[in-house]
Amino acid sequence: MAYTVSLTSLGCSKNQIDAEIMLAKLALAGFEYTADEDEADIIIVNTCAFIEDAKTESIDVILDIARLKQEGSLKLLVVTGCMAERYREQILKEMPEVDAVVGIGANADIVDIITNALSDKKRVCRYDDKLLLPLSGPRFIATPHYMAYIKIAEGCDNRCTYCAIPGIRGKYRSRSLSDIVGEAAMLAQRGVKELILIAQDTTRWGEDIGNERLPDLLERLCRIEGIRWIRILYAYPEKIDDRLISVIRDNPKIVKYIDIPLQHSEDGILRRMNRRTTKSDIISLISRLRAEIPGIVLRTTILTGFPGESEEDFESLLEFIRSMRFERLGCFAYSQEEGTPAAGFDGQIDEETKKRRQELVMQLQQEISEEINEALKGQETQVLVEGYDVYIKMWFGRSAAEAPDVDGKIFFTCAGGIEPGEFITVKITDTADGDLVGEAVR
Repeated sequence: MAYTVSLTSLGCSKNQIDAEIMLAKLALAGFEYTADEDEADIIIVNTCAFIEDAKTESIDVILDIARLKQEGSLKLLVVTGCMAERYREQILKEMPEVDAVVGIGANADIVDIITNALSDKKRVCRYDDKLLLPLSGPRFIATPHYMAYIKIAEGCDNRCTYCAIPGIRGKYRSRSLSDIVGEAAMLAQRGVKELILIAQDTTRWGEDIGNERLPDLLERLCRIEGIRWIRILYAYPEKIDDRLISVIRDNPKIVKYIDIPLQHSEDGILRRMNRRTTKSDIISLISRLRAEIPGIVLRTTILTGFPGESEEDFESLLEFIRSMRFERLGCFAYSQEEGTPAAGFDGQIDEETKKRRQELVMQLQQEISEEINEALKGQETQVLVEGYDVYIKMWFGRSAAEAPDVDGKIFFTCAGGIEPGEFITVKITDTADGDLVGEAVR
């Protein structure tokens, strides 16, 4: 009998790649995939546990799926990913609906774990060394055919005091250049046009395995035929040097967009976070990037309400955001994560204040983004077509200035026939709630 399996992956794109590798292993072993959870014999929930909101979402999804044991054909509910790694036996103890909890180091054995759980009908809790998590392998790619993420490293050594990732994912370990380039070439042959490089810290790639660094990897990836866009996410500021800047500037395949998670602007807070940069360093870097790469789009992430953040610190942060005018910015309220140094810091801030500060940051950023979008009216840009919205009767897609999932869309009209995955020139004519509106000019 061929069992059907469905998988829900939560959290970041790095987690999604882990899910894709597990699905490929199951498919090669004869399991059939279904996107319809109601039809699945086995459902895997690949969880996130980065902050409290992510844990809450993971729990809610697990409990929602568990009802299918009574209402549907579900035989096995499997929990994998960061929450499974972090909370281990606690999940089995507190969630009797779960049949198997699989730590990230046991992902490689997902076929045997599920097979044994089906035959033995015993609840399973399986953990192996984090370093056994596969960094590569065949993938059941869940993203649209024209774009794919490629994970260039796993784990993290930065030890930011607020972050649980090193404890969940282990030490930083890079994939080899040949492994990454080989996968990228395979993706290009399958029709992928946009390649998005991800890791907990992309800028540290190669430090643990040899002399090659991120600029070397980027130059090799740029030689692959078929790839049109290469996008860099999660680039830590202290590792963005002159060579990386020049490689981004001089290679047309590398989109002029970079995600730099800054978390804060004030030196005292940055030190308590164990960040390896200062406010003056950040301002200098942003100035260099904008001077040397004309038109670059900068995305960052800010954390409000970190222990010890005074009102003065926060007002200075707002002024920093106001003056830097990031094209893209996300903001999280600090989450007090057990097992992290910051969880024991004095100066913990109440939830109401953390959330209020988060909202004020996002209100300010909305004003900045609206001004930036207004200035784009009348300009033409290359858009990667993603689909057609039947309700508003417009096509939509992204330019080089928008990363998938985290940024807005460009909605546009087009007289001729086009397909998702095509590139088309669009003239921007209007804005709408953070998105752009335009018309195709071919």
